[in-house]
Amino acid sequence: MYSFSKYTRTFLTLLHLVLGVLLLLGSVSKIYSILILFIGLLVIFKTKNKHNEAMFWSGYLVGGEVLFRMSGGMFFHELPKYAVLLFLFMGLMVETKRHHVSVSYLIYILLLLIGIAFVDIPFNESIRKAIAFNLSGPILLGVAAIYFYGRKITLTTLLNALFVMCLPIISMLSYLYFKTPDIKDIAFGGTANFETSGGYGPNQVATILGLGVFILVVHLFLKKRFLFVFSLDILLLLYLLFRGLITLSRGGMLTAFIAIVAFAFFYILSREDRVISFLKYAGLMTLFLLITWIYSADLTGGMLTNRYANKNAAGVVKEDVSTGRIDLFESELEAFFEHPFFGIGVGGSKYKRIDESDIVAASHNEISRLLGEHGMIGLLILGILLIIPIRNMFKQPLLTVAFLSAFLIFWFLTINHSAMRVAFPAFIYGLSLIILEKDKENEEATVYRK
Repeated sequence: MYSFSKYTRTFLTLLHLVLGVLLLLGSVSKIYSILILFIGLLVIFKTKNKHNEAMFWSGYLVGGEVLFRMSGGMFFHELPKYAVLLFLFMGLMVETKRHHVSVSYLIYILLLLIGIAFVDIPFNESIRKAIAFNLSGPILLGVAAIYFYGRKITLTTLLNALFVMCLPIISMLSYLYFKTPDIKDIAFGGTANFETSGGYGPNQVATILGLGVFILVVHLFLKKRFLFVFSLDILLLLYLLFRGLITLSRGGMLTAFIAIVAFAFFYILSREDRVISFLKYAGLMTLFLLITWIYSADLTGGMLTNRYANKNAAGVVKEDVSTGRIDLFESELEAFFEHPFFGIGVGGSKYKRIDESDIVAASHNEISRLLGEHGMIGLLILGILLIIPIRNMFKQPLLTVAFLSAFLIFWFLTINHSAMRVAFPAFIYGLSLIILEKDKENEEATVYRK
């Protein structure tokens, strides 16, 4: 089992702050991302996935996917998804310990593939690209679900895996610090800001920064440290929160906040000193959020408050809280009602919108995309994806539910505002299917109450 002392954690954290600066050089980013791919495959193969190496290397790449893309480290756009899929698949193939393969998720993958038979896109467009763009994320989810379903993981192993996942997110902080112009010189408006997200999509950047906030909060709850001084961990958390807020992209930060609340709720219920724990953690969370919010709102000239209040730069409430996503959602639901049995085929939603309204936009909502492009099969797929992890949670102790509910919330809310553009929602969904084992090395793991 991988174990990190407080000094190792501190060293790795500081090392990744330096790495973020080096990744400003696009060539370094390309070399590093390829090294991660080859070293990860080699380690998984040589160790035969004895200590869940596939989970650690996949988690690291999931945490770094957006960073590698924004720093020019990807030889092709979908490389991280395929790499994570390869890590997890190899882990399953080489490990010597028998792992139960869920038939439900094999059926899920087969149901996804049926939609390929109904592909109907313009002849001058690439069918291969349309299928890869729309199905790479869902199929990765199926592989992640097969890998993690019923897999027994100790609390220490899970926390270490989350720590590893957060390391490239820490690199993103230093990358953004040097990539972003002086914040006082940025003209903030009523929309998400590309300048504060390093010139890359604010939605995806905020999603990953929100993940980093969640991981740090969980470590603080369980008295695990990133840096050897507690106050430095707090500063790191506040800066992560600050960078996420000033992107003015709401989805990622709100998702992280809801996941943290779910985790805190079940974690506090699992403790004997529930009332004291609630007052302590609720007070600290509120204090940190208020401090960061007031500072960020002032720095953005009040635009942060306007953004979350759904107001434009002039302070007028917008009619559409979803910034156009509702229109995309409705168009895909219309496709479902028009073709209820098998949908309009994989990738068809985008071209249907172009034909009907000249709107060129890929789906932001995986649920409506599944319904529109897969019809009733998509509805069955959603049923599988929701019922199995929820049923799994009901069998678990409260401390396990704290983690699993947060992971499931991350998946569900992320695919509702950002579809499955990145590998993160597929991987975090897989984690919602684990069985958290008691861990003698950590007293918190013995708190198992129904």
